[in-house]
Amino acid sequence: MSKKLKTAILGSGLIGTDLMIKIMRSPYLECTLFVGRNLQSKGMAKALSLGVKISDQSIDAIVKDPSCCDLVFDATSAKGHAVHAPILEKLGKLAIDLTPAQVGAMCVPGVNLKDCRGLKNVNMVTCGGQASIPLAYVVGQVHKDVEYIEVVSTISSRSAGPATRANLDEYIETTENGLKHFSGAARTKAILVLNPAQPCINMQTTVRATVAKPDMEALIPRVKEMVGIIQKYVPGYNLVVAPTLENNRIIMMVRVQGLGDYLPSYAGNLDIINCAAIAMAEEYAKNA
Repeated sequence: MSKKLKTAILGSGLIGTDLMIKIMRSPYLECTLFVGRNLQSKGMAKALSLGVKISDQSIDAIVKDPSCCDLVFDATSAKGHAVHAPILEKLGKLAIDLTPAQVGAMCVPGVNLKDCRGLKNVNMVTCGGQASIPLAYVVGQVHKDVEYIEVVSTISSRSAGPATRANLDEYIETTENGLKHFSGAARTKAILVLNPAQPCINMQTTVRATVAKPDMEALIPRVKEMVGIIQKYVPGYNLVVAPTLENNRIIMMVRVQGLGDYLPSYAGNLDIINCAAIAMAEEYAKNA
């Protein structure tokens, strides 16, 4: 492509700032506007140091200057995106939602990246969803009748910012809906554990699945293949417990370590959803 896709970021917190740095490294994307509410925030200061235009006018900054971008990353909150989505649609902007708002179609790059190309608003589900849904999807592909899938994500409490804590109910609901949608499971459950341990732990996600007739011979290579796909856009994603049959339940675990672009490497929960969002944005750019 001859020029990069122009992108704006709504949300100047940790996720938005890390996302900005990832965009600047991309050969397909350009960050043309970094938007928040407080010009004195650390995120704003980082954007200025990198030569990125900033604003404290929230969505109004884009409304006043629609030509500033082609795509908007929304890293605010679920309630925030519910307000922003119709405005961005009216402006004709592509929207990648990093909140659990459930407005746009759910996007998990390892599973349905190409299917999302023609959509104007996509939802990156949740950090736990990005870690677990690809594995749940494979379980559903191998087994016809998935009775139950349970996901437990444990993250460092220091990597759970105000937006994460404010959206816990939405996180649970969105993750469970995503698991059910992509795996076909009759029942799903999502649990998030904030661990205050020092030193801070890396993100770990355990997937437990109950199926009528577990086919481990078919499942194990498919899971390893999926892990390889995810590692292409989330390098720190690793299978630490391969699919194991225990008490007639399938159990597997992944660990996610961040790239350390802006956030500490233990914040794999934030890194994985940002990497997934970048993968989707680059797919838009490649097919523009």
